[in-house]
Amino acid sequence: MALDTIAPDLDGAELRIGVVQARFNSWAGEALLAACLRELSNLGVDEDEITVLTVPGALEVPLALATLASNGDFDALIGLGCVIRGETYHFEIVAGQSAAGLSRVALDHRVPVINAILTTENEEQARARVDEKGTEAARVAVEMANLLWALDEDGGEDVQ
Repeated sequence: MALDTIAPDLDGAELRIGVVQARFNSWAGEALLAACLRELSNLGVDEDEITVLTVPGALEVPLALATLASNGDFDALIGLGCVIRGETYHFEIVAGQSAAGLSRVALDHRVPVINAILTTENEEQARARVDEKGTEAARVAVEMANLLWALDEDGGEDVQ
């Protein structure tokens, strides 16, 4: 029996990507966005097919992404931000709830939603990760958008 394998596809041509960036810890959000946009361009995503908006913080990212997802115009969505542990339990709430919200958007709307909201112990860890995380978010978004398109074409079901 032959296996049916769908190879990873990092061709971003023809894709429409939505990005929501949290402004809290703005230096990190801006660095994540720069790395993400650079990689989307490298993968062939036309800058005219990228929508970027900002929200106050990580807890607001899921609602903005859900709003973008509900119109059905995007092949993938990316949430960007940075939550750094402080002295209170607030870190756990923001980190957990923003991650859960992003997952819920993906499942509810059947669109890839990439979680690039860093959760770190300190600013040094965040600074060490922003470029890689932003780049990785773009790659995952393109790959997952193409995978869902391939599944839709192969299975005949409306995946997106």
